[in-house]
Order: sequence, then C-alpha cells, then structure tokens
Amino acid sequence: MTDCLDDPQVYLPDLFATHARHDPNRTAIVCGDERLSWGEFDAAMNRVAHSVLAKGVQKGDRIAVMLGNAAITPAIIYGVVRAGACVVPLSGMLTGEQLGGLIADSDAVLAIAADEFREKAEEAMQGAPDVRNWLSLGFDGDGWTSFGAAMADAEATQPNVRYEMRDLFNIIYSSGTTGLPKGIVQSHRARTHWAFSNASDMSFAADSKALTTTALYSNGTWLMMLPVLFAGGELHVMPAFDPAEFLKTVEREGITHTFMVPPQFIMVLAEAGLDSADLSSLRSVLSAGSPLRQDTKEQILQRISPRLFELYGYSEGFATMLKPHQHATKFATVGTPVIGFELRILREDGTEADAGEAGEIAGYGAGNMTCYHKRDDLTAELIWRDERGRTFIRSGDVGAVDEDGFLSILDRKKDMIISGGFNVFPTDVEAVLGRHPAVSDVTVIGVPHDKWGETCLALVIAELGADASTDAIREWGNERLAKHQRVAAVEFRDEFPRNALGKVLKRVLREPYWAD
Repeated sequence: MTDCLDDPQVYLPDLFATHARHDPNRTAIVCGDERLSWGEFDAAMNRVAHSVLAKGVQKGDRIAVMLGNAAITPAIIYGVVRAGACVVPLSGMLTGEQLGGLIADSDAVLAIAADEFREKAEEAMQGAPDVRNWLSLGFDGDGWTSFGAAMADAEATQPNVRYEMRDLFNIIYSSGTTGLPKGIVQSHRARTHWAFSNASDMSFAADSKALTTTALYSNGTWLMMLPVLFAGGELHVMPAFDPAEFLKTVEREGITHTFMVPPQFIMVLAEAGLDSADLSSLRSVLSAGSPLRQDTKEQILQRISPRLFELYGYSEGFATMLKPHQHATKFATVGTPVIGFELRILREDGTEADAGEAGEIAGYGAGNMTCYHKRDDLTAELIWRDERGRTFIRSGDVGAVDEDGFLSILDRKKDMIISGGFNVFPTDVEAVLGRHPAVSDVTVIGVPHDKWGETCLALVIAELGADASTDAIREWGNERLAKHQRVAAVEFRDEFPRNALGKVLKRVLREPYWAD
C-alpha cells in the first residue's frame, strides 16, 4: 500500500509548539523577575534550533550546555532537541577539568556556556579539542562566538526537523569524572514517557504551576520540568534554593507542584516562617534523590502538606512512587512502579524472588535509558532478560516486594553515596585522593550528616615515613574535587578488612558510623 498514513507519535518539541500555537499569551516560564509566555518560549526554542543548525549541526549531534537556573535555560535545552540534536546538560559543581573530560566523552560538536561558567569552560577547552564552536551567553572573549547575537538574528519559526522515538534526546552524566564517566543516553521515547507518566501519577494539568528547587541540569529537576511543560502549565524556576524564599514563592505564585531532595525538606522544616506560611495551593509535593527518614516524612505530612509523593528510582530509567493516600498503610515502602514500568526482584542466581524475599531490584519500561554512552560493557552488566526476552535494568539496590506489590528498599548493593540529593561515587573520590604522595591506599565510605543525609569519609593507609596530617590530605583533595564530592574528614587506618579476593569490605567499615 502506497497511500498509508504516517505512524504519528507524541514528540515533546512538537507538543510544546502546539501549546504555544493555541495559547501563546499564557505564562510558560518564570525565574526571578523574568517571565516568558508560551509564545515567547516557543520562539526562543526556535531561535536556538536555527542558531545551532546554522553551525552545521546534524541530527543526533551532541551539544554540551553549561547553564545556570535562568528563564532562557529551558529554551536552550529544548531548543537543542528541537534542532534534532542531543543535549548534554553539565553540572556547575564540576571542575573545569571534569567538564572537559565529559564534553570530550560525549563527542559534543558544540558547547554553550553562560557567563557564570566561563572560567571553568575555558579550562574545559583544553580537554575537549574536538568541539567545533564554543558559544557564549552573556559575555565575549577570545575563542568564543556570541550565542546571544546568533539567537537574536535567527528565525522564530519551527525548523523543518522530524523525529523518531529512538532518536537521542539527551545524555545525562551520572558521575562527574574524567577517567570513567557514565553517560546515560535517553531517547525521545524515554523522555516522553518521563513526561506523561509523572504528569499522570502526580496530576499535572494546564493550570499547574510547578516550582523547581534544584539545578536545571540535574536529572531529578526534570521530574517537575518535563511533566508541567508536557501539560502546558507554568514552570517556576528558583535561581538558587532558599527555604524562606521557597515558602514566599509557593504562597505568592499559588504553586501547585514542587520537588525537593531530603536535605531541602529539612531546611524548610527548620524555617521559622513555615507554620505561618500559606501552602494550601500545593497539590503535589515530591521527594526523591535519596530516602526520607521516617521522622522527616512525618513532619512533612504534618507541617508542609499531606500531598506527599515519594519516588525511588535511578537515572537509568526505572522508578516507583508512594502516593499520598498510601502513607496510612504503606508508610515504610516506596510504593509501586510508576505507570509504564514493571518491577522484578532477583536472586543472586538471576531467578525471580518470591514476595517478601530480598533481592536485587530490576525494572523494565518505556522510560529506560538506551545505553551507557560508548560503554557497551557497563550496559551489558545491567541487563537481565525475562522469559519474554525483555531487557530489564538491574539497579544494584536490594529490596523486597510485599504481598500487595509495594517495594521496600533494604540496602544499597552499590557503594554509591547520596549527599544532598547528589550521587557521589567513592571510586571518583578515591582516584583523586590516591594521587596524594602521602597516601598508600584509600577507601571512601558514606557516613551520616545532619544536613546532607550522608557525606564522604576517607579512610587512608599512609605511605611509610609520610608526615602529612589528615587535615592536609583532606584540604589537598577537596581543592581537586567537585563540591558535592568533597570529604568531610580523613582518618588513618593500618589496614582495611578485605575478602578472599582482596576487595575492601566497605559494609564492615560503615557499620560503626551507622550503628545508631
């Protein structure tokens, strides 16, 4: 048959254009004193798309973006995608050397940096020589081309680009390291699922006003950003998090949806103005990034909002959610799979565990990543296939499912540390501290922290004859680490507990610190 119709799908760049076409004057983006209507937001995305296409960008090309929280940031992120390119949002917490390593690893052909990133970006240039153009936003300088000027001259109409569900949407880096980065590749299919599944589960609509409290480059922030834009609502962006300003913004703007990581909830709970603030507009308050302590969860329900959603998931794709009406009976769980996901608990031999039996958490669904960028070996390690041959992603976390299908997290099989909602990989920190001349061996573990949930503690076996103090090693290392990777303390040890193969038993090292 030659006259068949297309196989139409919902693509986010096209959906955003539809919102703008039918309601161009409604507010889309708010950040500080800046406000963009849907018409202005759409035009800005188009100008971004035409600007990068004019630089010779082809479909699937990677474009690195180093931007802070500003009204123009979502337009640049999704304008890159509208051009058919793959956006690579990078963390402002990384060093210039780390940024250069990730830009090079992503195979980016262009890099866009705001003024606040300039110093780090210029250091990153040395590690990413294959980038064709370095585009500046808000500044001029040698080696830079003004992106603001390019956008001002670009067309405001939608470019003639078609998408496929398997086209690359973005690469999110789960680890800020130059040695062994893990770029999580997500397709249009995965990001569309992220948008509609969270919109459905948390009841986003065209009248929703979602407040982001974390950096726009962070994968967790997209739990608010994508669903509210999918629904055609308003995205409110905090330039920087402040608990008092958070309360004022919710009350002033009538915020309906928001997301915070546990340390932010703790800060809001400690804010003097909380009990007098009017938070009645909130329909959904989401916690994610790391587990909530039960006493913190109880205070949130009592003092902030009974509309608390708690999400467990991993950036590679899978997620579960505990919803407000489920706290009464399933308070200690993290809920059931988000729409479009399936859950399995695996024994060590790869067979499925029974209800109540502990095992590794694995998930399947439309929101799963495509792969780790250029790391087929790591991708293969994650895959578990069910009886139908479907590829589930293994989490490395240990959990159990009760008779009602609710998931409880029991332990973390991996040694990842979650500090302030950010993932910290001990091997990254160990690689830096291991370069100190006084360090013979080092292992890093997570220990409790009142504000950040947990933080890094470095345990060091010193070189014979070395006279460096623990404070000197800590200060030396922290100068070379990203902010969220910095160690709170260094302790000397004579030896580490190890298994028969010489692997350090970090569980044994952690136990004394978590005993209470």
